[in-house]
Amino acid sequence: MKFELQYTDPRSNARAGLITTDHGQIETPIFMPVGTLGSVKAVHLHELKEDIKAQIILGNTYHLYLRPGLDTLEKAGGLHKFNGFDRPMLTDSGGFQVFSLAGIRKMREEGVEFRSHIDGSKHLFTPERVMDIERTIGADIMMAFDECTPGTADYNYAKKSMELTHRWLDRCITRFNETEPKYGYQQSLFPIVQGCVYPDLRRRSAEYIASKNADGNAIGGLAVGEPTEKMYEMIEVVNEILPTDKPRYLMGVGTPVNILEGIERGVDMFDCVMPTRNGRNGMLFTKDGIMNMRNKKWENDFSPIEADGASYVDTMYSRAYLRHLFHAQELLALQIASIHNLAFYLWLVGEARKHIIAGDFSTWKPAMVKRISTRL
Repeated sequence: MKFELQYTDPRSNARAGLITTDHGQIETPIFMPVGTLGSVKAVHLHELKEDIKAQIILGNTYHLYLRPGLDTLEKAGGLHKFNGFDRPMLTDSGGFQVFSLAGIRKMREEGVEFRSHIDGSKHLFTPERVMDIERTIGADIMMAFDECTPGTADYNYAKKSMELTHRWLDRCITRFNETEPKYGYQQSLFPIVQGCVYPDLRRRSAEYIASKNADGNAIGGLAVGEPTEKMYEMIEVVNEILPTDKPRYLMGVGTPVNILEGIERGVDMFDCVMPTRNGRNGMLFTKDGIMNMRNKKWENDFSPIEADGASYVDTMYSRAYLRHLFHAQELLALQIASIHNLAFYLWLVGEARKHIIAGDFSTWKPAMVKRISTRL
């Protein structure tokens, strides 16, 4: 994988770059739709590629490991062949599941023992095992195994957790270097900065991660319960240390405003389930603000969902029709809303890139934050 830093905003840390992988190029800043189980929920492959214009998507190591399972994925030739998405992909490491499955897992130095949420069967994730799993899934970018601490963790817990993540990282790197890609193209390993909301821990972790000289670096453990301003502070602390010639990936963040704030602070890559999850519940993000499509105010509004929207669904369907679909519990509502929101997110990072290149990101961004924060 190669990264070319092409432009930097003269008044902020916002950057525009180009990531090149064996499955294609990615223009940054970029938003990556989340395809937990090998599919982006409610979205066809054609729509994902042609209408939403996704340049890269995510897969979830924990979920794909449980089903369809590694045997099926390997026989298919990896996730690209299995789901038909021939552009770059990234897999997380299961670290967030370590955080979220607190009631059904046991964590120790070796790794994490957990029970499947599907059938209760017992499994063990070690750094070595996770590297093997991600090799089998076959994503272009693999994430190192980490523990994602909650944003409310106390200092001592956050410190011990960060140190464990660092020891696991060393084991991930050793295993990654001992193994080869399975499907004839190269894979990259990204380590993850942890340290909760404590600046000294974040600095220490960022220095440790930067010393590994990986193809790219990730910032984890944010948007997990801490105040939003703390999240922005930690991004600033970390990005003062992470190398400028490598892509920076902020994991699991966030709202459209979060993304613009992250870009301003030097982040290149984002992912979040929010556009699809919120979309399936009737929330649409638009260029003029946020719409709750279940509201009665749209009942007789026959104007387009968004007249100059980012996707074909915006002009094809009216607000009144989409509201009707949600109230009638028609599956088409989930599809329309998901396509719209994802296309909007990709449009937003694309606009940010244009303004970084034009040199006026710092004047464009505040006005856009105010505009997209409005409740319609």
